[in-house]
Amino acid sequence: MNAEILTQFFVQYGGIAIFLIVLLEYMNLPGFPAGIIMPLAGVWAARGNISFLSVMLLTVSAGVTGSLLLYALGYLGGSLFLERYLRRFPKHRDGIGKNFALLEKWGAVGVFVAKLIPMVRTLISIPAGVVKMNLWKYLVSSSLGVFFWNLFFVGAGYFLGDAVLARMA
Repeated sequence: MNAEILTQFFVQYGGIAIFLIVLLEYMNLPGFPAGIIMPLAGVWAARGNISFLSVMLLTVSAGVTGSLLLYALGYLGGSLFLERYLRRFPKHRDGIGKNFALLEKWGAVGVFVAKLIPMVRTLISIPAGVVKMNLWKYLVSSSLGVFFWNLFFVGAGYFLGDAVLARMA
């Protein structure tokens, strides 16, 4: 999908589109990749269609919401949910296993670091819930990681603008 179509999508649905797409990505569900959406939202902000602060608020709140939903599934469903998830997504087994090791060794710092690593960042939430990590520690470390990850991508779009669009075309 090219940047022109996504821009039209943004124009038609506004901030709701940004929020929903980023939410789906943080829940590890198929959709538009947030690595494309967030820079494009940054470009959109640079052009004055939405404020940079609004884009950051939308993307961070979507990321934290998606992360909390996966944390809750892990917390409430425990290993039963995890086994069903891994049956549906068997390629995630190694990543999930590494996330348990990361949590065991580093705790909340591990969640923060995981939120800065592609693919790992969406998978860390389930193990954090399964091990019943303290919710406040999880929320703070996850929110900080989501903020910095999103700031990088939205900021790239905002400051690099047309160069980002040219690469997406």
